[in-house]
Amino acid sequence: MDSFPLLPLPEKPQLVGIARLAAQGESMREGHNVEYFTLLAKSLLNRCVSGRQMPFTWTINPYRGCEFGCRYCYARYTHEFMEMRDGIEFEQKIYVKQRAAELLRQELRRVKSGEAIALGTATDPYQPAEKRYEVTRGILKEFARHRGFKLGIITKSNLVVRDLDVLREVASANELSVHVTITTLDPDLARILEPRAPRPDLRLAAVRSLAEAGLRVGLSCSPVLPGITDMPKDLEAVVRAAAEAGADYVFANPLFLKPCSAAVFLPFLEQHFPRLLENYRNRYQDRAFLPPAYGRRLGELISRLREKYKLVRRERAAYATKWPVQGFEEQLALF
Repeated sequence: MDSFPLLPLPEKPQLVGIARLAAQGESMREGHNVEYFTLLAKSLLNRCVSGRQMPFTWTINPYRGCEFGCRYCYARYTHEFMEMRDGIEFEQKIYVKQRAAELLRQELRRVKSGEAIALGTATDPYQPAEKRYEVTRGILKEFARHRGFKLGIITKSNLVVRDLDVLREVASANELSVHVTITTLDPDLARILEPRAPRPDLRLAAVRSLAEAGLRVGLSCSPVLPGITDMPKDLEAVVRAAAEAGADYVFANPLFLKPCSAAVFLPFLEQHFPRLLENYRNRYQDRAFLPPAYGRRLGELISRLREKYKLVRRERAAYATKWPVQGFEEQLALF
């Protein structure tokens, strides 16, 4: 029998930019279904180029990828820049940026007066990796050496209180706001929505500690998930808890669902909230945003709740996710 000739293997496309740097990263260790790699970043400060109106000009992300595994996370697309197309890899392969504080020191001269910097827009700066690698703490120590910057931090982790000493130093000479995200007070619901993030009560305790330390701290209810976390009574419970914990402000935005996120979120929805699946498919088909009317109704509700719980005096701009489906007539106005 004639044998088939062996054909040369097709050459893999040459990796460039961040994809090449990621491929060169060295494995640091493995956790529970998580791998950690070094990433020799060339820059730490990124100019925000979003077409949406964002309240900051610059972003800093100490890590690439996030272990919390939030089912709705919009940032999964960032791993695609490293030629990783499976959305799950975003929570399983975490890249730790090297020389972060040194890079920041070199780049802060690019920031003009009045331009705000957001820390943690595409990855949580206090995810479990931070306990070991302390990249975020190093960044904050660098900010503590400077004056006059506007910095906002957003996190779902109570680990932020570890850095109270440095946060106070930063706030003494700069404008600092810390935003803690709590999408629901129900610990069981939070566990399936945000599988490896700290419990809501631990995050509330962090808000209280930050407030007691004299820091400006707010609570983000974002994203608000139609039919899941948008019941007025549930949102009111979050706002009330924020006020009781000493928060200065609360803000909320509806779910933003990019295709890479939908690939993870829709199967999750089918498993846990099957009655909502078709509605989400229809409403998010060919779009990442809900119609503006839903956002307006949400904004009006949150505004009324801020008034009710006296969270308007120090309201700040937001920096940048077994349960019966609620009856459609009871929802905030699903879609």
